[in-house]
Amino acid sequence: MISSKAWQRIQGGLPRAGFLSITLALTANAQVKTETKVEEGLASQTVKVETAEVAYVSGHDLIVKTPDGELRHFPNVSDDKTVTVAGKELTIHDLKPGMQLKRTTITTTTPRMITTVRTVTGKVWRISPPNSLILTLEDGTNQSFNIPTGQKFNVDGQETDAWGLKEGMNISATAITETPETVVSEEVARRGTLPSPTPQLPTQGAILLITAKVP
Repeated sequence: MISSKAWQRIQGGLPRAGFLSITLALTANAQVKTETKVEEGLASQTVKVETAEVAYVSGHDLIVKTPDGELRHFPNVSDDKTVTVAGKELTIHDLKPGMQLKRTTITTTTPRMITTVRTVTGKVWRISPPNSLILTLEDGTNQSFNIPTGQKFNVDGQETDAWGLKEGMNISATAITETPETVVSEEVARRGTLPSPTPQLPTQGAILLITAKVP
C-alpha cells in the first residue's frame, strides 16, 4: 500500500468589490443577506519522482545518496514518515544502508473564484455623491459603502445617479465581491526496496598435501 500525506494551501488574490445595483424599496426594516458561491476552474497536475539510496541511518538522522552521487542529510525524521517496502510500512528505525528509496509527489493546482453577494436594505443616513453612501441598518448601526464610477440607480422606475438619492430614503443595495484563489494539494508516496544480498564466495576446501618417501 502506498503511504501518502496530503495537505492544502490556499493563495488568495485581491478581492474585487462594488455595488452592482441599488434600487429604491418601500421597506421600513433593514436587513442583511449574504450568499457565497464557489466556482472551480480546470485543475492541473504535476508529478515529480525522486530516487536515492540509504547511505547512513542513526536514530532519526538519515543520509541518502542521489543518483548523481550527492549526499543529502535529513535530520530529525519523524516516525510518521513511512516507506512501503515489500508491502510493509517502515519507519526511520527500520531503514538499512543499501535500501533504494523512491518518492513520488503529485501536485494538484485548482483555480477557483469565490463570489459573495450581499444584499443590504436600510435608510440613507448620509449620501456623499458621487463616491460614498452611508446606510442605517436594522440594528441602528451605520455602514459606509463605496459607489463605483458611473453607477446608476433606479428610483421609482426612473434611472438616476448618486446625486438623485436623498437622506431618509429606504433603499435596497446589492454588493458583489469576487475573490480569486488557488488551491494547491500534494500527495506524497514513498516506496523502497531491500538491498540486494551480498553474494557469498564459495568455501575453499582444505589443501591436501601428499608427500612420499623415496626408498
